[in-house]
Amino acid sequence: MTELAPTPRTRLKRRPQRGSYDREVVNAILDEGFLCHVAFTLDGQPGVIPTVFARGADWIYLHGARANRMLNALLVPGSDTCVSVTHIDALVLARSAFHHSVNYRCVILYGQAEEVTDPDEKLEALRLVVEHTTPGRWKDVRWPNADEFKQTLVVKLPISEGSAKVRALGVLDDEADMNQGCWAGILPLRTTYGPAERDPALPANIPLPAYIERYARGARRGSSSVASER
Repeated sequence: MTELAPTPRTRLKRRPQRGSYDREVVNAILDEGFLCHVAFTLDGQPGVIPTVFARGADWIYLHGARANRMLNALLVPGSDTCVSVTHIDALVLARSAFHHSVNYRCVILYGQAEEVTDPDEKLEALRLVVEHTTPGRWKDVRWPNADEFKQTLVVKLPISEGSAKVRALGVLDDEADMNQGCWAGILPLRTTYGPAERDPALPANIPLPAYIERYARGARRGSSSVASER
């Protein structure tokens, strides 16, 4: 699937020119992050919880304790969820308060989650979560034992209904405000990592892996030139 088909709840109405249903765009946004926000309803009450996720082909995988209330709420038949992943790339500082904004990249997905019960797929999902957060880590760590595997609930959500939305623009001020006399522009935001801090109990002869020393995630898009969009 190269394009997600728009649906009534994914069709973009506000600034549709910033939207995309292209799977390459959607995948790139998902793959750069590892934290998503999951919406659910429990006992008639709405909730949103942030959690780590991983993408595997056409699925989003979530995991937690088997008693996890959010994950179990997602498995109730007919209880669709909404999952969002967002990156903030810059503050957009305009000459008017009204036109202040942010540059961002966001994906929103909808659908019915299902439990991963096949042991091979479940183990692969757990591997994906570890590798998605820290590529190269799975080969170094102890894999889940039988008890841990049993205690862990893994659910998946299809990447079949959703959209991406991106703002990568400069300041868009009204002509009447161009002589306001205050500074205007963008303030890029970047996430940095490290240096790594050793566990005090770690033997001195165990070196820092290269995948941690050079840890980075995706390309940043803090800077932007002004585009014509009204």
